[in-house]
Amino acid sequence: MSRTVLNDATMHYDDQGPSDGLPVVLVHGHPFNRTLWAPSAKALEAAGYRVIAPDLRGYGDSSVTPGKVFLSDFADDIAALLDHLGVERAVIGGVSMGGQIAMEFQRRYPQRVRALVLSDTSAPAETEEGKEFRNRLADRLLAEGMDGYAGEVIDKMLAAYNVTALPDVAAHVLGMMRATDPQGAAAALRGRAERPDYRDTLTAVETPVLIVVGVDDVYTPISNAEDIHHLIPHATLTVIDRAGHLPGVEQPEQFNAALLDFLNTQVADRA
Repeated sequence: MSRTVLNDATMHYDDQGPSDGLPVVLVHGHPFNRTLWAPSAKALEAAGYRVIAPDLRGYGDSSVTPGKVFLSDFADDIAALLDHLGVERAVIGGVSMGGQIAMEFQRRYPQRVRALVLSDTSAPAETEEGKEFRNRLADRLLAEGMDGYAGEVIDKMLAAYNVTALPDVAAHVLGMMRATDPQGAAAALRGRAERPDYRDTLTAVETPVLIVVGVDDVYTPISNAEDIHHLIPHATLTVIDRAGHLPGVEQPEQFNAALLDFLNTQVADRA
């Protein structure tokens, strides 16, 4: 693990694999940290890719910015991290909120995107109901902490059957949620409630795109992934069996096979 100060925040990150490998940035969702990507990072590194996995500000070991943190702030942090590492262009991948950060990065820094990986995410702006929900949840997390919330959502973060079928995975996901600083989680929730609509951004994407979704994702179901696919007809859509909202940890072999096939066949041989 490494760390650096970027945009007045201390960011911790992993930078694995050969320095001359094709760089792949993996962005975790809420309320997790970079270890969510450990199975994929290991597989990508073994295949010769350079894997950059940051803890977003407010999550993991990175410093907390209280109040409100927008998806644009996260995207700017990633751009600054790439500058720090001397990386001009990279594959940008994310799950859930991380997928929305990847879309925001595409919106702000399209020239720096070699390809996009969008896992279990959605493109439209937040609804009024969703804004109220996220702000109420932020208030709750600040008042109560993360433990109760984590217990309530574990069977939505993972497919319900995987909570019992994959106890080590469930324990890891619960541990990440419970360890997240409530101030960091609340700030991201408030910022995410005001996210823009990314559909126009996606229709303009010309680089390769992989869309992935767990077959039993209840937060961002297959229909959300299909909506993104309709916006980017040249994209590849892969549905992961026996997985919910976090297929990269629920079914890492399936997920990594799809990711590596995409990178090897559609990205690695492009300039």
